[in-house]
Amino acid sequence: MARIAFIGLGVMGGPIARHLRNAGHEMIVYNRSSAKTDKWVAEHGGQKTASPAEAAKDAEFVVSCVGTDDDLASITLGRDGVFAAMPKGSTFIDHTTVSARIARQLAVEAKGRGIHCVDAPVTGGQAGAENGTLAIMCGGTEAAVASATPVMAAYSKRVVHVGGPGDGQTAKMVNQICIAGVLQGLSEALHFAQCAELDLDKVFDAISGGAAQSWQMDNRWATMAKGEFDFGFAVDWMRKDLGLAIDEARANGASIPIAAMTDQFFSDIQYMGGGRQDTSALVRRLPKR
Repeated sequence: MARIAFIGLGVMGGPIARHLRNAGHEMIVYNRSSAKTDKWVAEHGGQKTASPAEAAKDAEFVVSCVGTDDDLASITLGRDGVFAAMPKGSTFIDHTTVSARIARQLAVEAKGRGIHCVDAPVTGGQAGAENGTLAIMCGGTEAAVASATPVMAAYSKRVVHVGGPGDGQTAKMVNQICIAGVLQGLSEALHFAQCAELDLDKVFDAISGGAAQSWQMDNRWATMAKGEFDFGFAVDWMRKDLGLAIDEARANGASIPIAAMTDQFFSDIQYMGGGRQDTSALVRRLPKR
């Protein structure tokens, strides 16, 4: 069993850290909100620390799951960041969804310090974190990903090494572009069916077994029709992720007009007060009849 420092105990990080603790690893945890740290340690054991650097001292692995590029830079490269304390030969695994730019920067910084570094954004949402069934897309060297994989196995159903540093984050952008497009299409289809006064249950039965089928249709058609939008990944976070994808597209020359348009539609939902609702709230832009 390994000595693992875990940074960030939010709705994703808390359950991931729990799976590692249940797997028998020695856990040293840090969260910016000390109340969350205290609560996690009271429920699961382990050791709390006052800073990321203190958590990372003598750790074989450091796992992070924070919020933004700035948050990640702070807990890695800041005055009390983990990179200053991690031993040579240790491995840094980041599950935050951030820009490919900072993921590449951290890989360079880590290499100079003799640290393995893996950008490892996840998909599967809060339910996947709670159930230990996340899918993880990894960017980094072969050696870094090989070192990290046994740790990530405790809370994932799939770990894929997609490429070099930053490529895990770019693959996550691909994932979010796909989801945004599917949700906009599903929202329009549901709205159309409502305007046509069709029986929505029968329409679902008719089309969900064919080419129109998707995870979003299977899991959100009925709740979207009922106006229920409390099922996980929030509109605010999708806008952050699509912003990252749009910025990366400017850099690599990709044309992603549907993603850019849907990002603006999500901004409408924020204006309507739905920023904390899940992404299927996109249908709220289209009035019921």
